[in-house]
Amino acid sequence: MSRNLPIAIYYEQPHWFKPLFAELDRRGTPYVKLDAVEHSYTPDDHPEELYCLVFNRMSPSAWNRDHGDQIFYTVGYLEHLEMRGVRVINGVQAFRSELSKASQLSLLDKLNLPYPKAAVIHRASQAVKATAGLRWPVVVKPNIGGSGAGVTRFNTVEELAHAAATHGLAFGLDSTALVQEFIPARDQHIVRVEILNGKFIYAIKVHITGETFDLCPADICRTTGGVELSRGACAIDAPKSGIRVEAYDPPQPVIAEVERMMAACGIDVGGVEYIVDDRDGSLLYYDINALSNFVADGRNVVGFDPFEKLVDWLEAEAVAANAHELVGTR
Repeated sequence: MSRNLPIAIYYEQPHWFKPLFAELDRRGTPYVKLDAVEHSYTPDDHPEELYCLVFNRMSPSAWNRDHGDQIFYTVGYLEHLEMRGVRVINGVQAFRSELSKASQLSLLDKLNLPYPKAAVIHRASQAVKATAGLRWPVVVKPNIGGSGAGVTRFNTVEELAHAAATHGLAFGLDSTALVQEFIPARDQHIVRVEILNGKFIYAIKVHITGETFDLCPADICRTTGGVELSRGACAIDAPKSGIRVEAYDPPQPVIAEVERMMAACGIDVGGVEYIVDDRDGSLLYYDINALSNFVADGRNVVGFDPFEKLVDWLEAEAVAANAHELVGTR
C-alpha cells in the first residue's frame, strides 16, 4: 500500500504562479492550491494527513497589495506545518530571512560576504545621523521589501533631512528601514543567480538604466524606450517588460557563495542579486529572495524551462515525503 498525498502550493499572488500550475496540470501531478488570502487553520488540525509537502510561495510584497495581514499570519502557519512534521519547501526560516533586509545584511556580514554599506533605523529622526560613514547618494528603503515600494534616493543631506522632517520616508510594515549607499552599476547591469534544491540552476545578466537604478532592478527602472514601469522592472519579469536580459555564467566562487548564503537562510528555491560597484569594481550582494518565480521566457533566455526542472524536483520530493510518512505509520 502506498500513500499518494498531494503537493500543496501556498501562495498569495496567483498570476505569478501560472507557469507552475500549468506544468503541474500538464503532467497530472496531484496538487492543491492554498490561497493565503482566504486561508485559515486550527491548532489541532492535521495537515500531515492532507499534504505530502507544502511549497511556500508567499511574498513579502503582499503588503503592497492590501494583503499585509497575511505576512505574519504565514509565519505562524509555517511553524504549525513544521511542528506537525510536514515537509515545507522554503519554510519558516527561509520566509523569515526574506522578510528582513536588515537580517540579510547581518547574515552576509557573518558569512564575510560583501554588501552595500548600510544602517538600520526605526524612526525618521535617525535617518541623517545614520548616513555617517556612508558615501552619497544614499537610498532609504523599507526593511520588508516589495517591488521597490518606498525606496527613495537622496543626493544630499539637505534632501534627506527635509524628507525626514516632512514624513517623506517610507518605513513599511514593520516600521524599520535601511539607509544604504546607492551603488552605481558597472556596465549598467546586475546579475541574478537562481538556485533549486540549494544548488545553482542558472544566472541572468539584467541590463538596467543607470540613472534610475536604486540597488534593485525592482526599485526604480525604465524600459529601454525610457518609459517608467508601473511596478518597476523585476529581474524575473525583465524579458516581458522591455529590460534587456541574457544568460550569464557567474564565476565559480560566486556560485559557491550564493549556495552558501542560501543554505544559511534555509532557502531551497530562490535567487540572489549582486552588482559590481562602478566606483571601485567591488562585487556586492544586495538582495536574497526566497520567492523566485524564474525568469520569463526561460527557453529563449537560458535555454530551458526552469519550471520543468522545478516540477521534476517537486515530484521527487513528493515521492520521498509520501514514502517517509508511510514508513513512519507502520
